[in-house]
Amino acid sequence: MSILHTVNKSPFERNSLESCLKFATDGAAVLLFEDGIYAALSGTSVESVVSGALGKLKVYVLGPDLKARGFSEERVIEGISVVDYAGFVDLAAEHDKVQAWL
Repeated sequence: MSILHTVNKSPFERNSLESCLKFATDGAAVLLFEDGIYAALSGTSVESVVSGALGKLKVYVLGPDLKARGFSEERVIEGISVVDYAGFVDLAAEHDKVQAWL
């Protein structure tokens, strides 16, 4: 079963990302959106954790949420794919289950 994990909370305020990465299995996908986009930024204290997860997980970030918070795609950690709203819908449709980490 393929699972899309969604994280919409900042890794600096909640442990949603930490929990997600702990329980996500190899090959799963993680979508960072709303305040979850902060985990996708290079140069932060969580960059090494997120980069390490890229070996076993596919990680995506919602581009409009990056832009809404004043960040460009150039700030995204290498290996994370930027998607738009249609890409978000496609990811949800491609996976058997969506697990939201609150």
